[in-house]
Amino acid sequence: MITYSFPGKVVLVTGSSRGIGAGVLSAFAKAGATCVLHFWDDPSGENKKDADALATELRTLASKPTVHVLAADVRDSAQIESLMKIVKEKCGGLDVLVNNAGIIKDRTLKKMALDEWHAVIQTNLDGVFHCCKYGTEILRDGGRIVSIASVAGLVGFHGQTNYAAAKAGVIGMTRVLAKELARRQITATPSPPA
Repeated sequence: MITYSFPGKVVLVTGSSRGIGAGVLSAFAKAGATCVLHFWDDPSGENKKDADALATELRTLASKPTVHVLAADVRDSAQIESLMKIVKEKCGGLDVLVNNAGIIKDRTLKKMALDEWHAVIQTNLDGVFHCCKYGTEILRDGGRIVSIASVAGLVGFHGQTNYAAAKAGVIGMTRVLAKELARRQITATPSPPA
């Protein structure tokens, strides 16, 4: 059986109030990491409600992880820069950044509205860029960046022009970033296509 141990490590998972992000952050919490539970503060307040509920659940784990709940819009570079400064102040730096935040607005190219194109590109690609740009500034030696990609970025699927373009961009950006960070001995790792 494989066990993981991350005491003393600080982990930020974007979009971790629910879904895959919540699952990833929960695994790090069980392994003893200090967790930064990130969410987008949507107008309905649903993401904050989910984030607070998950934080409460994680704090009851046997590992007793420290959980910081922080809101920021990955589409907004200033908010992400501020988020990373808060993580630095509260936690002293970052050991693992998982770029997970993403949305889907599937529609054929012919029927896709410009706002559907821009929403997915801004969240799924620009958001990863913003998090990498400002995250690397606080990433400690030996730190890791994991960007959640998709097989859609390699082969494309019907009705996912925006999503496939964004995920292909994430794959390419992560490959370049890995080379740039190799000099600092920090690794950026694209996730295997789903």
